[in-house]
Amino acid sequence: MTLPPSPDGPRVVVEQRGRVRLIGLNRPEKRNAADLRMLAELALAYGEFERDPDSWVAVVHGVGEHFTGGLDLADIAPRIGSGPDGGLDMVPEGGINPWQVDGSALSKPVVLAVQGTCLTLGIELALASDIVVAAEGTRFGQLEVSRGILPFGGATLRFPRAVGWGNAMRWMLTGDLFDAPEALRIGLVQEVVPDGQQLDRAVELAGRIAAQAPLAVRATLANARLAVREGDAAAEGRLPGELVRLATSEDARAGMEAFLARRPARFEGR
Repeated sequence: MTLPPSPDGPRVVVEQRGRVRLIGLNRPEKRNAADLRMLAELALAYGEFERDPDSWVAVVHGVGEHFTGGLDLADIAPRIGSGPDGGLDMVPEGGINPWQVDGSALSKPVVLAVQGTCLTLGIELALASDIVVAAEGTRFGQLEVSRGILPFGGATLRFPRAVGWGNAMRWMLTGDLFDAPEALRIGLVQEVVPDGQQLDRAVELAGRIAAQAPLAVRATLANARLAVREGDAAAEGRLPGELVRLATSEDARAGMEAFLARRPARFEGR
């Protein structure tokens, strides 16, 4: 798809803080409801993050009081069926599907910060991320069945795997809203913090990840994903070769030297 110029400013804003890239949903007047432009800009932001050698971790957040009210169905519904597979054409050249349900995948970790309303594709973005921090007042909902459609951003695949079959079906099949303590209980989010602190905490966690050896972080992420996707045997088979590859890296040498000198390591991703 081709993304035309925007007359009313970007739907997604990007900020770099050291090795951490912040990606913000930026349609606060609509509760960050996602129209096609936001989906396309988010895909481009993911692609740029993946390609940038100086960005080691991303933090995805919502500008304003809400993370996202879900899809802007007035804009999206007429476009369903426009994609090459009959779905939705939303990934411009150079982009990566943020929900990663088309065979594409990030090699770097993503931390999500959510607040206010987090509906439908917001939950699916959480499921496609690696760590999620929620403000204690967040309300979640996988509402597609009440709109006559099904979740198509990965919830049918990832929600049962992440929280267990019964927990996933309880919320996907009813379309009911649930709160942050319930999201924490079932494992959809990893931390709940006071309202207003979710982004700072997500950036703090991203900074901790960015302080580690990036080759090791990505190898750990890749092996864990391989185990989920293809099973334990496939992941086990990769472990010896990955260990040798990492052990001979400059980062491994820097880590050992820092350990012996009892000082923090400084990694370069080599």
